[in-house]
Amino acid sequence: MTRRIDDYALIGDLQTAALVGRDGSVDWLCLPRFDSAACFAALLGDEDNGHWRIAPQGATTCTSRRYAEDSLVLETLWETRTGTVRVTDFMPQRDRAPDVIRIVEGVSGRVEMRSVLRLRFDYGSIVPWMRRSEGHRVAVAGPDAVWLRSEPPVKTWGQQFATCSAFTVTAGEHVAFVLTWHPSHERRPSLVDPFEALEQSLADWREWTARCAYRGPYRSAVIRSLITLKALTYAPTGGIVAAPTTSLPEELGGVRNWDYRACWLRDSSLTLGALLAAGYADEAAAWRDWLLRSVAGDPADLQIMYGPAGERRLPETALPWLRGYADSRPVRTGNAAVEQFQLDVYGEVMDTLHLAREAGIPAERHAWNLQLSLLGFLESHWREPDEGLWEVRGPRRHFTHSKVMAWVAADRAVRALEEDPSLPGEPGRWRALRDEIHADVCARAYDPGRNTFTQSYGSRELDAATLLIPRVGFLPPDDPRVVGTVDAVRDGLTHRGLLRRYTPDAGAVDGLPGREATFLVCSFWLADALRMTGRADEARELFERLAGLANDVGLLAEEYDPVSGRQLGNFPQAFSHIGLVGTALALGGDDAAG
Repeated sequence: MTRRIDDYALIGDLQTAALVGRDGSVDWLCLPRFDSAACFAALLGDEDNGHWRIAPQGATTCTSRRYAEDSLVLETLWETRTGTVRVTDFMPQRDRAPDVIRIVEGVSGRVEMRSVLRLRFDYGSIVPWMRRSEGHRVAVAGPDAVWLRSEPPVKTWGQQFATCSAFTVTAGEHVAFVLTWHPSHERRPSLVDPFEALEQSLADWREWTARCAYRGPYRSAVIRSLITLKALTYAPTGGIVAAPTTSLPEELGGVRNWDYRACWLRDSSLTLGALLAAGYADEAAAWRDWLLRSVAGDPADLQIMYGPAGERRLPETALPWLRGYADSRPVRTGNAAVEQFQLDVYGEVMDTLHLAREAGIPAERHAWNLQLSLLGFLESHWREPDEGLWEVRGPRRHFTHSKVMAWVAADRAVRALEEDPSLPGEPGRWRALRDEIHADVCARAYDPGRNTFTQSYGSRELDAATLLIPRVGFLPPDDPRVVGTVDAVRDGLTHRGLLRRYTPDAGAVDGLPGREATFLVCSFWLADALRMTGRADEARELFERLAGLANDVGLLAEEYDPVSGRQLGNFPQAFSHIGLVGTALALGGDDAAG
């Protein structure tokens, strides 16, 4: 039976991440990076595609689970008729090689445990050669090698192309398993002490969360969201992936299945703003630096997303041997949307660099020249239709949000030149461009009969992205057109109290069959818009409902289906957690930070 998406918890080492189910099974893990091929892919297939389960003999679902303190160390409690055990799962921040550590601790009584490890490289398609070496189990196939050991050693045997272990723990006893990956042509890395690694991991997270500047009423949810964003950070570069998974469906059994193991420019300014507001200037600076490296080059070649290290080639490929989560096919790696033209990313880049400059993050010498180059390209191309924020696979349109973000690009250039006259540039030129775009949007994207901005020029569809109009400063919150847009979007896109991205059954717009569930970050945007338009009580009520949709360990996917009451889409989703942090800080007031 397919496990619910919200049945999973996240562990990671700031370079990759794994999903652990309530049944004690690690069903998803890509090594050595977020976007590497998975060696556990049961999440998108079945157990034969790779997993690692540790649980009491005969048990199906844990009694409870939680993260230890404010960390990414997962503690799963199992109460059985003979006793109680705790399994602690984590991935220590690596020196060289990635490790998955699972420590079984006897709490009371006597419990018989079982471990079943099925390694399947290349997304579940390759069964490795298993052998013993130096008392450890070693799996090798092509470029991948994985070592498994236990402390103290427990008996292991091969069965149905899996490595099995059976052992018993009593109160106070510990058995630790360590799984280590390395390139198969290299020597085995130095052994890590699992118990020392646990103490160091907890200390690392304790030190990191202590830096959080937020002291408001939603601190627990904010801390968990910030930890999740940190967990989705590729530490060597500072890039933040949208999610650690691919192809978790937006519609069960449908084709809306995408690879989110990349870094989107659409997230950039919201990510930077959330990190800065919460007190994480170092992470904000690292994200800014990743952005500058990734977008460097010809502005005509600006992409909407890049790999964790700034890679540009992200070819989309289907994996036909995987049946897909809940039979949702195809399973995809890479993302063809990387080739789309989206005007809004120019505004995202300009806004992000403007935020960084205002926050006092030391400017890179070449950053302003890069911005001028981007703006020059935008000046010649902002009138063109594009695929828009939502990466539609239908015909290009003049999407309202895209034009608003083009205005943002010009506006941030004007503001930068006004604040620092020593910068080279032509403020009059960019001011004229800003005014021209503003007039165009107000004339062609606004429907006076319904008092709302629409999804695109001349359309009747609504779009949750128009809720960002007051947030980016395009119009003030008290402008009647803004208030009308907030009301229209809330009335037209709400589904059982939560917001869709755009008008349902808009297949002609996005070019895809079926329909998706409600989009969580859009509902956070609605809460923000309600607060900005003077409806703080409604905003707080919506926010608290959204925060309550997180699973038992505080994680949010991309979407939520209010009919079935389950999370959908890639998981956990950075955009959703960014939305939670931003709205919580806004509702908390100026005195909630610092």
